[in-house]
Amino acid sequence: MKASPRKWQNQCIEIALEHYTSTPHFFCQATPGAGKTRMAAELARQLMEQGKIDLVLCFAPSCQVVDGFRATFSAVLGRRLDGLIGAIGTACTYQAMEHQDEAFWGLFDDYRVFAVFDEIHHCSGHDPLLSNAWGQQILLKMQDRAAFTLALSGTPWRSDDRGIALARYSNPEGRLICDYRYGLKEAIFDGVCRSPRIVLLDNQMLRLKEDSASDSTVKIFPSIAKLLRESPVSYEDLICHEEALSQLLDLGSKKLDEMRMLKPNAAGLVVATNIEHAHQVAMALKDMGESFQVVTTRTPDAQQVINGFKNSDCRWIVAVGMISEGTDIPRLQVCCYLSRIRTELHYRQVLGRVLRRMGEIDDQAWLFVLAEPTLKRFSQRIADDLPEDLAVVCSVGEPAPQACSIEGELDCAVNARPGDQGNSTPTVTAQKFLSPVDLSPASTYHISFSKNYRQQLLAVF
Repeated sequence: MKASPRKWQNQCIEIALEHYTSTPHFFCQATPGAGKTRMAAELARQLMEQGKIDLVLCFAPSCQVVDGFRATFSAVLGRRLDGLIGAIGTACTYQAMEHQDEAFWGLFDDYRVFAVFDEIHHCSGHDPLLSNAWGQQILLKMQDRAAFTLALSGTPWRSDDRGIALARYSNPEGRLICDYRYGLKEAIFDGVCRSPRIVLLDNQMLRLKEDSASDSTVKIFPSIAKLLRESPVSYEDLICHEEALSQLLDLGSKKLDEMRMLKPNAAGLVVATNIEHAHQVAMALKDMGESFQVVTTRTPDAQQVINGFKNSDCRWIVAVGMISEGTDIPRLQVCCYLSRIRTELHYRQVLGRVLRRMGEIDDQAWLFVLAEPTLKRFSQRIADDLPEDLAVVCSVGEPAPQACSIEGELDCAVNARPGDQGNSTPTVTAQKFLSPVDLSPASTYHISFSKNYRQQLLAVF
């Protein structure tokens, strides 16, 4: 790999090497899209050149990320990372750890192993008895046996508020201690990441008609938030609503047209909520005359489909659970977020897929999303890389509450609030749609939107 490491990568490596003289565990938080994998590979190369390690073992949450690790480490180290004879090591998923034999774990006793853990927030716990399955494997079989460990995360917190394996927390505050942090603001300033623009699509006059056997009533709502709060309509109903879908995709398509004027192979990502929804999105894109690929957990040879899209001129890729953490498709520059998942971890990771910068002219990334209150709140604080309420565990050394656990789901911005001057730039477009939504066997609800669409633009830095 000919390109030199970035400034932040060199700085992190220097700090890590000094850190390793006194302790074997190093925790790096770097914003999604900054190049954590390349930094880890360069650190491995320097440890090897200094004669401090013999093998490199990498672990990641998905097969797609594992493939990326193998390619990057092989390019940097000049040695294969496929686990075969002559390789410098191997890479595997966290799930695969549970199926490794004793010969594999014996490597930690026979060799000086550098263990790298990508998106370590998927692995919870400080105590093996209180950890999830992946965290337990790390604590029991690697924590005290690896020569050095490197834990990486772009979003170092968990939806269940548990502590993260290999992480350290202050006492008694319980705040995460990062050995190195590289935030979105720094990454944008350095030209490493694109500056995100989030467009929240709302409507000023939503009409909900309820038809029952004996009566028909109509209610008017001034916003999506009020509709969701005061009616039986759910967020899932809205993201599956054909005309709402078309409106959001149309905004994304027009923005992609603009991006491709400067970068002809720029592409868009649509994050769908399930496989059926993905095909609904695909049909909408087809009706718009767009070129697209669909990739889901049921897609045969899904990684080959992703790799083919990565190197093609196709405009859109529609994904369910396949393109989130760590997936590297730099030409992605526009995203329509239509997932039912509303956790900040997933939202930030998805945004990270369009932040990776390729050159001087692709300095903006665009995310389009319905103005659902939770997603709006996440959007308004994307610039905060480690939000205060997420960076704290309930009690260090004690089990946290079990609520809101979304384990294994691969679930991103902006320092503006509604009404703020300067950073918040609302504009208006016009469109109308009508579509029935069946919410109960007793009544049929018809949602229609007025022409008074409202877009709120949130821009970081």
